[in-house]
Amino acid sequence: MADDGLEPLLAEQVSYYRARAPEYFDGTLDFPGMDEIEAALDAFAPAGDVLELACGPGTWTPRLLDHAATVTAVDAAPEMLAIARDRVRDRGQDHRVRFVLADLFEWRPDRRYDVVFFGFWLSHVPLERFADFWKLVDDGLEPGGRVFFADDAYREPDELIEGEASSTIRRRLNDGSAYRAVKVPHQALELEARLAVHGWEFTVTPTEGPFYWGTGGRAATRRAGSPS
Repeated sequence: MADDGLEPLLAEQVSYYRARAPEYFDGTLDFPGMDEIEAALDAFAPAGDVLELACGPGTWTPRLLDHAATVTAVDAAPEMLAIARDRVRDRGQDHRVRFVLADLFEWRPDRRYDVVFFGFWLSHVPLERFADFWKLVDDGLEPGGRVFFADDAYREPDELIEGEASSTIRRRLNDGSAYRAVKVPHQALELEARLAVHGWEFTVTPTEGPFYWGTGGRAATRRAGSPS
């Protein structure tokens, strides 16, 4: 897709998630494997100061706070952030969370973090913006910092409005209204290789179901100060 066609698509994706906020938890994927991701995140133990990208309604924020000292949670949908605030406030954890309303395709962090985390966001990053997104991750990560992400490659057949080879899909809300969004069906080995090209070392682990998670950081040569 030409880059000039991306901006309307990405704006529509934000509109979809803004409209979906009240019914977000109605549409979670009921497949095996989520417990594997939760166990992997707990084993990863995201300690210190954590940057959570595309936090949505705070699905993962409380679990991050089981390990983190602080969480900075960023999302482009104010309706999602409102739900996330309520979730952490109900648990008495709001004093350790800073919420930021921002478009991740334009925003840059104002500091660096020990851990960068994003749950079910990477597949919504167009391949044309893949390098730019990982530059954002790089900008927000301390030297020696760690990254954890989780996602899925699942797409319903009727979502594939431009064919299986396209990453543009259409999703509907409960009222039938339709929005286009991005859904890149990454596969584990392909994703590891793509990340390596951009200077990252990751292990991407598929689960029993359609999910996967990745753990890693900057490649050793970059950590040692070699040019990127």
